[in-house]
Amino acid sequence: MPFPRPALRGLLLAFAAGVPAAALADPPQVQPVADVVVTATRLPTIVADTPDAEVITRTQIDNLQSVFAQDLLRFVPGLSVTDDGAFGGVASVRLLGASSDKTLVLIDGVPQNDPADPNGAYDFANLDVADIGKVEILEGPQSSIWGSDAIGGVISMTTREDDGWRLQGEGGTLNTFDGSAGVGRRTDAWALGASVSGISSMGVAKADGIGPPNPYWSWTAGGYGRYTPSATLSLDAHLRYDQSYAGVDGYDANTFAFGYTPQYATTRAWTGDVRGVVQAPRGFTDTFTAGVYRQDRADTYIGQPFDSSAYTALTQDYRFVATRGADADPWGVTLGAERIGTDAELSTGQRESLGTTSGFVEGRVTPWAPLTITAAGRFDAPDSYASAATGHVGVVWKLGAGFALEGSWGQGFKTPTISEIFCDFCTNPGPVAGLRPEHAQGYDAALQWTSADGALLAKVTGYELDVTDQIEFSDSFPFTYVNLDHTRTDGVEVEFDGRLTEHLTAQAEYAYTNALDLDSGTQMLRVPRDTGSLVLTWTQGRFTGSINVRGEGADADIDPASFTPATRPGFVLAGATASWAFSDHLELTGRVEDVANTHYQEALGYGEPRRMLFIGIRAKG
Repeated sequence: MPFPRPALRGLLLAFAAGVPAAALADPPQVQPVADVVVTATRLPTIVADTPDAEVITRTQIDNLQSVFAQDLLRFVPGLSVTDDGAFGGVASVRLLGASSDKTLVLIDGVPQNDPADPNGAYDFANLDVADIGKVEILEGPQSSIWGSDAIGGVISMTTREDDGWRLQGEGGTLNTFDGSAGVGRRTDAWALGASVSGISSMGVAKADGIGPPNPYWSWTAGGYGRYTPSATLSLDAHLRYDQSYAGVDGYDANTFAFGYTPQYATTRAWTGDVRGVVQAPRGFTDTFTAGVYRQDRADTYIGQPFDSSAYTALTQDYRFVATRGADADPWGVTLGAERIGTDAELSTGQRESLGTTSGFVEGRVTPWAPLTITAAGRFDAPDSYASAATGHVGVVWKLGAGFALEGSWGQGFKTPTISEIFCDFCTNPGPVAGLRPEHAQGYDAALQWTSADGALLAKVTGYELDVTDQIEFSDSFPFTYVNLDHTRTDGVEVEFDGRLTEHLTAQAEYAYTNALDLDSGTQMLRVPRDTGSLVLTWTQGRFTGSINVRGEGADADIDPASFTPATRPGFVLAGATASWAFSDHLELTGRVEDVANTHYQEALGYGEPRRMLFIGIRAKG
């Protein structure tokens, strides 16, 4: 069912009247960049000692007033986001120029990639961040700690724990309304909470400029609990459910012309995990985790049942990890075992399963104060393919005066998906003989500077990523999946993050990405060579405001109307956000997207909104 607009309007009116004012606290202090801890490495490590890591905090999410994860990720260096039309169009993320199926997505440690998708990629179109506390991005091959799908990198999201209640709602252009609510209680011994969020919009025409707008709505609900009955045992669990509806455009069932079509896509998905943490002998902490992700999605073509489709996918992840050493300790080690099973339905209705059993180890050591070395190794034993071993080494050498040299080398490994193995959507479906897993190797080097107080960070990174045996759908008879391509991506990333004055913070990034298909000698699709962004945030007293600018250069694409290679023009967009705190408990928010009312496309032929204005409130207690 769609998110109820009257309820959201009522929420806005109820709290616009105000909450009893309290003395305003001092402006929140920004956590020094160098002190943020990365947990997606499986061995918790301070980000300053972790090559290839980026962290987006809850404060940054709130300052940008972001609704979806893709809104945040567009400001991450070396990462590109494209969608097949705003408000529900398939949204793909590419790390270091690698294709979207090579980014592993985790929520509370549970893999979210879609086993029923032809290449196993995750669709970011509906990922609401109202209940997300932190986003971590690990760039480059991470298969040594996370296994298959982590060739380009890992995006890991962690559920926030509330201590009190919170409400948020806003409305604006295109009859768009979104809102969220959460309540929870948090102590050292236990935590319990729940949240709900949703959005509804008349949308835009997915086929840019053709036909009527495509409506969209989605909603998400979740809950979590944590209990520590003793000093040696802790239990926690998470559950998240989301549902969406999006009108979509595509190809006419009779003429095959690209444009408006009477189609809509729906999804229902839930993910959850149960975890037990035991303080074991010899200083180890043992963690037992069981995680599940299930998704049901359908693409319905009204009046053409033979052109409609529906799919169900299931991932089960069982994991044991033993860890010794905290993030600030001079050494640490993690070792574990994992069993991941996937089950998916093909277009024919046939169901197939795949599974992999794995073991891994990761260690970190600081032999003397300026030097930190991390190393990891993993052995994956897929049920249907030969076993593979992958490794990763990272080094951080602090030179003094705030400077540090960083470098890493890693390997990637990705098994074929169920659709690829059984040649779904092929003229002659059935098992594909001779299909091999994809392999990758990547390295990078960086120079980083951090101010003495940790408030400023500047970094320049150069990298290269090679993928061999990349699986593609052949463009000639017999039209099947084959190990066709050898791709290489190299590039440079420049970033700055920090507090410039008492009131002003800045985040800036630029990335040059040269992504090539070495077999054909052409640029890889939908990977702009040049991207950049700037976010300036001013906080003073009751007021917080930000200005953001991001741009993308031209990229290679396929014209959806003619199926011929074409160039998607580059663009520059500017936006702004502002909030005014009436009290510690209530603030008014506003944001403008695409201030200059620029016409642009993220994917060639697909529509995006132009200037949009939103007004809302946030309340907490």
